Order: sequence, then structure tokens, then C-alpha cells
Amino acid sequence: MEGILSNLLLGFQNAMTLDNLLWVTIGSFLGTLVGMLPGVGPATGIAILIPVSYGMDPTTALITMCAIYYGAMFGGSIASIMINTPGDASSIVTCWDGFRMAQQGRAGAALATSAIASFIGGMIACVMVVLLAQAAASLALKFGPAEMFALILFAMTAAVTLAEGKLLRGAVSLLIGLIIATIGIDSQTGVFRYTMGLEVLQDGVDFLVCIIGAYAISEVFNGYFDLNTVYEIDAKKIGRVMITKEDWKKIWLPIVRSTPVAFFLGCLPGVGGSMTSLIAYTTERQLAKNPENFGRGDIVGVAAPEAANNASSTASIIPLLAIGIPSSGTTAVMLGALMMLGVQPGPMLFEMRPEIAWGVIASMFIGNIVLVFMNMPMVPYIAKLLALPQKLLIPIIISLAFMGTYMMNYSAFDFFLLIMFGILGFCMQKLDIPIPPMVLALILGDNMETYFRQAMVAKSGSLTVFLDKPIALLFFALAALSLVYSLYQNKKLAQKMKTIEDAQAAE
Repeated sequence: MEGILSNLLLGFQNAMTLDNLLWVTIGSFLGTLVGMLPGVGPATGIAILIPVSYGMDPTTALITMCAIYYGAMFGGSIASIMINTPGDASSIVTCWDGFRMAQQGRAGAALATSAIASFIGGMIACVMVVLLAQAAASLALKFGPAEMFALILFAMTAAVTLAEGKLLRGAVSLLIGLIIATIGIDSQTGVFRYTMGLEVLQDGVDFLVCIIGAYAISEVFNGYFDLNTVYEIDAKKIGRVMITKEDWKKIWLPIVRSTPVAFFLGCLPGVGGSMTSLIAYTTERQLAKNPENFGRGDIVGVAAPEAANNASSTASIIPLLAIGIPSSGTTAVMLGALMMLGVQPGPMLFEMRPEIAWGVIASMFIGNIVLVFMNMPMVPYIAKLLALPQKLLIPIIISLAFMGTYMMNYSAFDFFLLIMFGILGFCMQKLDIPIPPMVLALILGDNMETYFRQAMVAKSGSLTVFLDKPIALLFFALAALSLVYSLYQNKKLAQKMKTIEDAQAAE
């Protein structure tokens, strides 16, 4: 315990420098704005703002990206409550009761509940990160090539299967990412693969170009079809952003109850805020004395998913820092940005660069405090930015995307790739194919191949190498279970849809 406290003290010393305090505040504010804008979300926001991190100290860059991430968790609820349009998928559940509260003249109470629940959930999760991050890193040091291959396979399987009803589409997205990851020189044999004779592709496709294109440029194409979309926001109708004692009595236990479950689920690869918030909402509805009030403006229906949402996003930092495996599309973008800055997340990060790992963990406490004090008084004015038209947002996004892409490699060919990935991302969205599996496969595909080959060499090319590793077998079993569970859920969903269709036909 003394070691944890001394490391945390080191982290606070690093996080509380003037530069880092400034950037955690800026990141929190930008994250709030990004999370609030419908359809943008934290992954797209970080991808757009990657150029801002160029030239930064790695600790400052990661602190800024983390601040954007959990700032977006705060901001996503604003659009859900005010205009019934979630900023990202993890804020969908908040719409169900938050917007009803706004219609009932309690928008201020809903926004205050969201901010308070996010703050408490985030702070509890930060404490749990402090207690568990070092242990996770120590465990990861015992992983060899076989275990790492199995872990990455499980991460990819989870990313594919945990999207209900999208198993095939998720697999297609994963395969696209793996195919792109094979382009360039084979690191094991030196053979040129799928470069089409182009020298610029010898080093492969820069995953950051893919990320910026698939997220940022695809949003430009989406926004082009809604150039005149403007949301009318009247700050006077929000009222006082505060809750009553009766409200607090209703929400404190659901917040405390939802946070630990969401935290542990958030540590798992592929489990996003949308799933954890849905689980929290469903659980509280089952435990409620009057479950029929949910969906009609019940304040617990805002508190529970918002606490779970922030706890899950905070927890996702553990696998990123301690193992080097992103657990969501947002942390996959962050992993790519870190690798661009020359930092390799993983168990050795806590040993070799503790000031980075613990500085980021300490900054989470600071960021949550900044966000609650920023959102409570300023939310009526921040909400008015929802009225910003697409015709102003699109040029900003394009400028940042192209500037960031060029500054990475100073290659004009990357502009071509940027547009291609933007078109690919746009088409995937229209076909309802999830983008995160592709990003995950593109970033981890080369490592997965390398670990597999190293494991095979250790056993003279025999697959039995994986049978001798209990940890690897565990991850293989988890991957298989996730596939079976997803198939079961897909079948159950299809039966439910058929029942609904039959009932409608009978009417």
C-alpha cells in the first residue's frame, strides 16, 4: 500500500505542473464540447484533436486525451437531455428519462444529476484504478508470446461480438483491419506484401491516417447531408442546475451501486459505455419499487447510467496502460496517438516510465473535479453551442484532419489515404458496420501476427504451445464463450423481432 501511495504522490507531482493543469482543463472543456455535439463522440473528438498533441510531452499528451475522453462522457448527456439526441452511443440510455425530465421543466435537475453522478462514478473509479493498475501491470509481466496472442485474439473477438445483432458486420470490420495491417514489409521475413509497387506503402499504412479518416472525415461526409441542421436551445428554460434533498436521497444509492459493476465491465476489451449504462439502467429498473416510472422522467434513470458511463470510461484506462490493449474504440485511438509519440503502453510502462502512468492516473482525479465545477455553472451556456450549424463545424474538422495528417509524415500521399479511409468509414456507417473492430485490428494486427510466430518458433511450429499455457487457454475459452453468447443473443433478438412483426401483422 505504501508503494501505491508513493507512486500516486509522484503522479500528482507530475500532473499538477502548470502545463498539465492547463491542458487537463482545456481537454476537459474540449471533451465536453465534443461529447455534446451529436454523432461526434470521444473517439472522433480525439482523432480530430490529435494534431494538438504534436510536440507535447507524452505525459501531457496522454493527460489531454484522457481529459477529452471523460469530458466527452460528461458532455454526451447534455445533448441527450436537451434535444433527445445522444452525443455518442454511451449516452443513449440517458435520453430515455433525461429528455422526459426536460419536457417536464426539470432540465436543470437532469443536467445536475448527470454531472453529479458522473463525478461520483468517476472518482470512485479513479480510486479503483489506483488500487488495481499496478497489480494488472505485474500480472501482465508474466505474459509470454502465447498469452499475448490469446489476449489480443480475445480482445478482437470481444470487440466483434459485443455489438448485438452485428456479429457478421463486426467480423467484416475486423477482417478489413487485418487486411490493411498486412500491407508493407513483413517484419519477420522482410518480404514486401500488398504494396502494389508503391514505395510509400513499404512501411505500411499509418494507423493514425486510418483513424482520422474513418472517424473525422467520415463525419464530414455525414455532416454534408445535414448542412442546415440547427437545434434551438433556450438557456432560460433550463432553470437552476441543482437537485433537491429528495432527489439526492433517490440517486445516491443507485450511483454507488452502479459504479463498481460498470468499472469491472469497463476493464474488459470490447465492453463500451453503452453496454455498461444499459446494464445499470436495467438493474435499477428491476430493483425499483415503481419500475413503470422509468422512461417517464425518473431521476434514477439519469443517475445510474451516467455514473456507470464514467466509471466504465475510467476503467478502460487500466488495460490501455497496464497491458497495452485498448478496450474500446476511443482507447484504440489513444493507443495509436501514444505510439506516434514514441510511448508503448504495457506492463513495462509502470516500471520504466512511472511518471507517465501515475501522472495520468492522478490527472483523472483533477479532471473530474474540473469537470463538475465547469459543468454545473456553465452548462446553460455550453448547451447553446448545440445551435452551431454544420456548415461551420465541417471546415474546422477538415482543417484539423488535413493539418494533422500532413504533420505526421509530411507526405502528400497520406491525403489520398485520408480521403479513402473517410469514404470507407462513411460507407461502413451507412451499412451499419462498426468501425472500432477495424481500428483495433489495424493497430494490433501486426503484434498479433508477431506473437503467434514467436510462440510457434518456441515449439518448433507446433500448435501445442498454446495447450501448455493456462492463461492462453483461459483467453481462448473466453473468446469462444463470447462467440457462443453473441450467437445466442442474435438468435434471441431475431425471435423477439419476429414476435413483434407477427403481432403487428395480426393487428
